[in-house]
Amino acid sequence: MNANNAKLADNGSDPLIAFSRADASHSGDAQDVQNVPDTPDAQLVQATQATQGTPSPSNGPHGLRGGATQTAQSAQSAQAERPRRGNGMARRVTISDIAKQAGVSKTAVSFAFNMPGRLSAETTRHILDVAYQLGYTPNPIARSLNTRRTNTLGVLVPQDIPTVLSNPFFAELLSGIGEVCSGEGMSVMIVPPMRGSLVDATYAALVDGCIVTGLQPDDMAVRALRLRQIPFVMVDVDAPIDIASVRIDDCVGAYLSIKHVLERGHTQVVILSFQSFTGRVDDYTGTLKHRFNGYRKALTEHGLTLNTGGVHVLECACSVAGGKEAFARVNAIVPKPTAVVALSDTIAFGVIEAAHAAGWRIPDDLSVVGFDDVETSRLLKPALTTVHQPIRAKGKRAAEMLIPMLWSNVSAEPEHVLMPVELMMRDSCRRL
Repeated sequence: MNANNAKLADNGSDPLIAFSRADASHSGDAQDVQNVPDTPDAQLVQATQATQGTPSPSNGPHGLRGGATQTAQSAQSAQAERPRRGNGMARRVTISDIAKQAGVSKTAVSFAFNMPGRLSAETTRHILDVAYQLGYTPNPIARSLNTRRTNTLGVLVPQDIPTVLSNPFFAELLSGIGEVCSGEGMSVMIVPPMRGSLVDATYAALVDGCIVTGLQPDDMAVRALRLRQIPFVMVDVDAPIDIASVRIDDCVGAYLSIKHVLERGHTQVVILSFQSFTGRVDDYTGTLKHRFNGYRKALTEHGLTLNTGGVHVLECACSVAGGKEAFARVNAIVPKPTAVVALSDTIAFGVIEAAHAAGWRIPDDLSVVGFDDVETSRLLKPALTTVHQPIRAKGKRAAEMLIPMLWSNVSAEPEHVLMPVELMMRDSCRRL
């Protein structure tokens, strides 16, 4: 353990401030733990039994099985010995207080909270139980300031929180990210625009790393991440060679979806696209560009183009409300379209709901194809024909790529992962 961290460990303050994960790589750390062996010490066990009762299998206050049973006498004793100020008021408990009561070093207390694997299970349980009895509450702010870690991954999104949480795509993506974070003992924070500014939110976010969604590499928020030197991985974007990324084969997915529609005889087709900054298909970039390249390829194979009279492109919000609003415009088109190809299942859900409200039958009056294959798409009546993308796996892979960046001082070659897609043929698209 280096001298600076040794000083922190024994300064009598918050035990969570003493060590960062980087310190664990030093082989000498274990030797600096005074009075605390790597295996249960007979004298420590005897002291524990004398002051706190015989150890028994239970779920203690910290969720640790087999913690020592607290007797009424030991609880009263701990309360009586709780440190107090001169005016008789209890002051904040420090690691010195915990160490004194537990009969261990302050370094051991810090290990118990930060790196319990460096101590025996019995020693860790003893220290945590003593801390609980003394009324100790960790100070996460102090820990972050001293370790320069928050143990939190940010998910940068261009929409506000209500919009994000209403989209089942993000729920599945966050589930994959969360699975990795849970295994690492980390939290997940959604980082939406702050007062309309995603750049401000990026500078203010207290995170160790970020997974970026819905943004291009030249976005000012991405530049802010670079300036802060925060590790990040981009999702669903053509990232440059120096930025790690995970995306799906959007071109193939779009090609399969509209090809399925065209092969069933539909020529009056509406493509419902995401809202863009330009509103012009020829100016699309990133995901939109790839998907429309796929649409063009399939249309060309059937003698059609995006400019053919029967093919229409409408932009709408990526939400159920956006799909409902889009259906009103679809309903106004003459001649009446027979199929809608939506760029997301969420948009498709809105279209189907509005169509049902208007008395249209799916797929008899209107065929609908989505993109994403979120869980709800399989539960609809009729079940939604859609393009499956591995949303949860995509989030999980992005997090798995990001975690090593947080702890390594060596810059590895950024990965660029391309995941496959598959057309799920169900009941919402009929043959004419």
